[in-house]
Amino acid sequence: MTDMRHPAAQAPETKAFAQSDEFGALNRLVAEYRSENDERLAELERKSSVDMLRDEKIERMDRAIDLCMEKMGSFETKSRRPALGFGTGETGLSPVALEHKGAFDAYMRSGEAHRLQRLEMKSAMTTTAPDAGYLLPQHVEESVLARIAGLSPIRSIANVQSISGSSLRKAVAASGSQTGWTADTAPSNSVAATAFSNLDFPTGELFSQPAATQTMLDDAAVDIEAWISAEIERAFAAAESAAFVNGNGTNKPKGFLTYSTVANASWSWGNLGFIASGAAGAFAASNPSDALVDLVHSLKTLYRQNGSFVMNRKTQGVIRKFKDTQGNYLWQPPSVQGARATLMNFPLVEAEDMPDIAANSLSIAFGDFERGYVVVDRIGIRTLRDPFSAKPYVLFYTTKRVGGGVQDFDAIKLMKFAA
Repeated sequence: MTDMRHPAAQAPETKAFAQSDEFGALNRLVAEYRSENDERLAELERKSSVDMLRDEKIERMDRAIDLCMEKMGSFETKSRRPALGFGTGETGLSPVALEHKGAFDAYMRSGEAHRLQRLEMKSAMTTTAPDAGYLLPQHVEESVLARIAGLSPIRSIANVQSISGSSLRKAVAASGSQTGWTADTAPSNSVAATAFSNLDFPTGELFSQPAATQTMLDDAAVDIEAWISAEIERAFAAAESAAFVNGNGTNKPKGFLTYSTVANASWSWGNLGFIASGAAGAFAASNPSDALVDLVHSLKTLYRQNGSFVMNRKTQGVIRKFKDTQGNYLWQPPSVQGARATLMNFPLVEAEDMPDIAANSLSIAFGDFERGYVVVDRIGIRTLRDPFSAKPYVLFYTTKRVGGGVQDFDAIKLMKFAA
């Protein structure tokens, strides 16, 4: 269990030096990796085969690069986290918020719920729901959502919409926004209602159930807000990240890979278009990067300028060896601390829930996810204290409602690993 007695114990200067060391190590690793791969390609050209030991060495270096980037990502996530710890909220919070903070702390530690009940009953907020449990203080909820955004790859690039109800309904026009030209003396043309259709994005309930000992709860030095935030953020981020990619839409978000797909030449609204890689379960043997170029240019210009690649670590490892016609590597490490790696100058988002390369797999996505995919958050994270189900431990059944789905089917394209 995370010890929350001394939050932020590591000095900012120490974190900065550690991140700088990792950034330098990454650049050295990439240079060594490329040198070794260049020798591999030269050997392949000379002998039409490559020493197995060299391939194994390159694989080890590839894993080392991934590990280094993962460490850098963790530094960046921590640096973006809002502070939670002693004194949190003592300045900058309204009297009502401070009262809610104190009532919530009493409920978490002892189960005393009278003050929370009174506050939620007199609150005019529409987030007060009939289900059991009580709302986390607003500043804690904001902190949790900010932390989840740093851990959830799709959320970090999608359009995030907060709602107070149970679902979001959007009116969309399959042919795009209705526009035209008009003049002062000529009325604008009206748009027929049949030009629009509705997209519904219901929310599903996501839960986590951290446990604490009563001894820990009785310890006044333990920051309860920081503790529950740390316990639920990773669980929520992992669950929703998987759903945004592969969710079936039943009591959870609908993942973009679960929509029907068609060859991009036959694309129509309601489907996601795909580009074939050129070989079953692989890239084409010759000029494999051509498929990536085709994928990028399958997206319309207005989407492409904000495009991002999405793939998992293993797929990224394959692409890391690709070069353009001038011999430049297509994959580039982050140019500055805190930036993403790039592929063909577009940001590359690593999502471990994307499938590995296999026959007919949809292992790479490219698109403007801010326009293409919407994440729907119902305002309010609730927790229910349960001291009975797992005695002597106290459980905190914590829930948030989240949904998601594709809102613009023209903004995301996929690569299908097929001939």
